[in-house]
Amino acid sequence: MSGIKNKLIISDFDGTLLTTRQTVPGRVKDAIDEYIAAGGIFAVCTGRMLASILPQVRALGLKGLVAAYQGTVIADIESGRLIRCGGFELDDAVEICRTLEERGEEINVYADNKLYTTMPADNKMLCMYEDITGIKAKHFSGRMSDFVKQNKLFCQKIVSIVPPDKKLPLYNFLCKKFGGRFEVTYSAAVLVELSPKGDDKGEALKFIAGHYNIPAESTVAIGDNLNDLPMIKAAGTGIAVANAVEEFKAFADDVCPSCDDGGVADVIKKYGLA
Repeated sequence: MSGIKNKLIISDFDGTLLTTRQTVPGRVKDAIDEYIAAGGIFAVCTGRMLASILPQVRALGLKGLVAAYQGTVIADIESGRLIRCGGFELDDAVEICRTLEERGEEINVYADNKLYTTMPADNKMLCMYEDITGIKAKHFSGRMSDFVKQNKLFCQKIVSIVPPDKKLPLYNFLCKKFGGRFEVTYSAAVLVELSPKGDDKGEALKFIAGHYNIPAESTVAIGDNLNDLPMIKAAGTGIAVANAVEEFKAFADDVCPSCDDGGVADVIKKYGLA
């Protein structure tokens, strides 16, 4: 049986653990199993909703903790019990929605494992998102800010799905408007996301490491996009997959093969198993 180099490895899901074909390569699953059998702890930290990621990590046979909504929510995989559940103050969520409305942006609100959207049901980007995540959105035709306020929604994340050429302009606008108060990031070519300040993947890594009494220097984090940046900065070793965006790679300690080439398996063998 192999020994352990680093006790905890945390991976992003989409674009990192999961291939562009929406599968986990067999050699990645084998490497995870070998690492766990040797005494390592493998966890997933994703921007997905908890309802979306739980079936995926259970199918991988993972146990322990999983982090969802960029780390805003942390839960026990087997029971689904919430260990940590953050979210926006109601007035903050309403303000964010009103700001997006003033710009004419479509709004997706994630509140207590439900997705509410102002996007038309036949919107191609939304349909693709629903297919990938396995989550059906609840459509709302009025002002999302009023809906959130009237229903006192406890929002874990607020997202705009935009065409790729509009991602950076919206991201830069929101950083200037809210960067000091909320977490503003993006996780895909069409997703610009806001979450509560301090609820990011870096804090999730620290929480999970603390839960298992593992020092930060004995952790490894793997990701592909800007929302993973706090996580690889917080880890003892931060890894970017080869398909990661270039601005993310610049902060990584190492670059592994792409998600389609099963790069997570290489990371486990190099940094996890002795």
